[in-house]
Amino acid sequence: MVAQSARTVAVKSTVDKTADRKVTGRRGRSKSSLLRLAVLLLGALVFLFPFYYMLVGSLQTAPDSSVAGAFPRLDNLTLDNYAQINAAISLGRSLVNSGIFTGGVILCTVVFGLLAGYALAQLQFRGRVVMFNLVLLVQVVPFQLLLVPLYVLIVRNYGLGDNYLGMILPFAINSAAVFIFRQYFLQLPKEMFEAARIDGAGELSILWRVAVPLVRPALLTAVLMTFIGPWNEFLWPFLVTKQVGMQPLAVSLANYISTVAARATNPFGAILAGACVLAAPAVALFVIFQRYFVSTDVGSGVKG
Repeated sequence: MVAQSARTVAVKSTVDKTADRKVTGRRGRSKSSLLRLAVLLLGALVFLFPFYYMLVGSLQTAPDSSVAGAFPRLDNLTLDNYAQINAAISLGRSLVNSGIFTGGVILCTVVFGLLAGYALAQLQFRGRVVMFNLVLLVQVVPFQLLLVPLYVLIVRNYGLGDNYLGMILPFAINSAAVFIFRQYFLQLPKEMFEAARIDGAGELSILWRVAVPLVRPALLTAVLMTFIGPWNEFLWPFLVTKQVGMQPLAVSLANYISTVAARATNPFGAILAGACVLAAPAVALFVIFQRYFVSTDVGSGVKG
């Protein structure tokens, strides 16, 4: 009986120690999770504060560029800054022009990027490596160095001044998008392409039915990356067209800030209102599509 009691006490002691270790481990993990959450919240606050300050500043009646301006009074909030911008540049027309310009660039970038990326990744032809190296080389050339020859080519030789096509053509092929699509296509199992060729599918059919559905993250990345460039571009569209009715939003806002904003009731608020209008579509696009930026299970398409 004494031996059995001793064993029982020893078992209970071991169980209690194990339970204590588990409780201590849970507390440690809980503290670590809270610390990680606090760091993430602080990072999110630091990242989002400029956007919040920009929005609040655009709604102020009287300018307040101090830190206290981030917490405005309710009687100091108004939409007059946006109304003044709309009266000066017609936001609706400028947004349509930006949509045509940016949409055309995105369409060309996706189509040509998919074709070039697929060819460089999956097709075997002479000079493929040299061509890919040229694609990488193009990325190190600043666009500003090409402005003069592009202007001569597009406006004088092709006669595409004051034309949407003249604004779109220089951005129609994006070497960064070609690189992204190529890298994603290289990750796809070659067995899927070989099986499709055995079944008699052509290369375009393989690209559309097999490859594209598996590279959705790359497609969304290319769309977002391409969208930001032409949407914020103001120098090239300004050179191509001098017609106010065809200028994209970035060009109209640049003209407004440089010539009209200083005479506005609240120049500080007018500039921030213009920045909000320009940034809103890019932020909305990212919020809508950010949940799709996940890796695709490409290996599930191969048996065994």
